[in-house]
Amino acid sequence: MTDHDRKPRFQRSSGKPSRSGPPRGGNWRERNQHGDDVVILYGWHTVTAALANPRRRIRKLLLTENAARRLTEEKIETRVTPEIVRPQQIDHLLGPDAVHQGLWAEADALPSPSIETLPQDGIVLVLDQITDPHNVGAIMRSAAAFAVKAIVTTARHSPEATGVLAKSASGALELVPLVLVQNLARALTALNERGFQTVGLDSAGSENLAAVSLQQPLALVLGAEGKGLRQLTRETCSVMTRLDMPGDIKSLNVSNAAALSLYICASRLGLMQ
Repeated sequence: MTDHDRKPRFQRSSGKPSRSGPPRGGNWRERNQHGDDVVILYGWHTVTAALANPRRRIRKLLLTENAARRLTEEKIETRVTPEIVRPQQIDHLLGPDAVHQGLWAEADALPSPSIETLPQDGIVLVLDQITDPHNVGAIMRSAAAFAVKAIVTTARHSPEATGVLAKSASGALELVPLVLVQNLARALTALNERGFQTVGLDSAGSENLAAVSLQQPLALVLGAEGKGLRQLTRETCSVMTRLDMPGDIKSLNVSNAAALSLYICASRLGLMQ
């Protein structure tokens, strides 16, 4: 019998948070910059998706009694021996506003594939300095819903794939590969050279996304709220588009714009069948 075949044992907490836990508030960017390639995951969908992902190495798992009971009832394998803690102990690790639902995990970051390994069909998303982890997490959730092949973003000026982002993604972090690049314009150039149609989305775009001719593989490029796409990013896209809307408000939150744009692109490319 292997370790994965054994029914997990539950370890009772001593009552104090482990010293190996994260600093209050779950800010792991500083630790990752110092070479500790670790992420923090919390919440039911986020943690159970990680537990179901064989590519994700779980280092440590904290559960409340209710969460442990639910995992057992739903026959979800923990893969590591969890530590049973009070809800307040997870609150202490994450802060009182985090909705953790009694699950907290420390895990290895998933590997980042390269541009050269991306499949040459379907859609990839490219994010130009979108820094709000809630927005990026919501975009990842939409990306998973529309079977996006990967999300390309910069290693800098983007949130870590941990904590709030992972919770907002609601498990999508395990489903959509995250490609980290040093220079977005060079990454777009590489996509162009590999035959991707690189479609920028901006309120000042010259073409209506719903009317422009689209083809696979397609890279949909989104910019941050307010400043939108940077000049060099716009210049590197093969076409610049906009979303035309009939109402008085002509702009959307970037995560809403991503969902609408993905629906338009997937429908026009015949990917909804």
